[in-house]
Amino acid sequence: MSSPFAAPSTPDEPVDRDSKEQYVLPLVVRIERADPPARTDALETSARAVLTLLADPRVTDGDGEWAERVAAWEDARIRKVVRRARGGEWRKAGELPGITVTGATAEVRVFPPVPLDGWPKELAKLQVSGTDLDDPEAPAAPAGGLPVLWLNPDLEMSAGKTMAQTGHAAQLAWWRLDDTRRKEWAESGFALAVRTAAPEDWAALTESGLPLVRDAGFTEIAPGSCTVVADHPALR
Repeated sequence: MSSPFAAPSTPDEPVDRDSKEQYVLPLVVRIERADPPARTDALETSARAVLTLLADPRVTDGDGEWAERVAAWEDARIRKVVRRARGGEWRKAGELPGITVTGATAEVRVFPPVPLDGWPKELAKLQVSGTDLDDPEAPAAPAGGLPVLWLNPDLEMSAGKTMAQTGHAAQLAWWRLDDTRRKEWAESGFALAVRTAAPEDWAALTESGLPLVRDAGFTEIAPGSCTVVADHPALR
């Protein structure tokens, strides 16, 4: 599922992001018929995949192979599209430049940004819809001190749409951290949890000053919907 949102800009330097050339960050989740991943693990793995790309030397080095494309992508709308693959489709996707991140049950491959209308044919033919996953059992409470991406309890989104949203939330947290905290998070393997907030806690979370994703509303939900709060301990 696709999900664009606007990157933050400083009040004294307004940016017309829609006038920029538009890029999209492709993510592909492996969903085999006989052994699909658990939903929460897929959401967490998607977020970690985005962070892994942002921390990669091919992005962070000034002359890195992907640095220019990521900079152009971040200068416009921060679009992410999650597609699904299995079998030969997954193997072909793995041959393209990118990074595969694994969870307990999930595999997600993230690719450097591509022009909105310039997808590689191996990825363009993959399905967006139908990315529906379940948890075999309710996730346990997250460990203390762990960054948590809190989902809006009042919204229903497909797994693909939610994977894009958790990727957004992780990226917003990354932007807010200093270099020391980023290094610590990377050294932990970008440990994090995704959980649905308790309904009675959601309003306080959205007003806490923590990074908050507001969706553009192009798919599934209304424009401006608050979807995820990134609760990183270093940002409290």
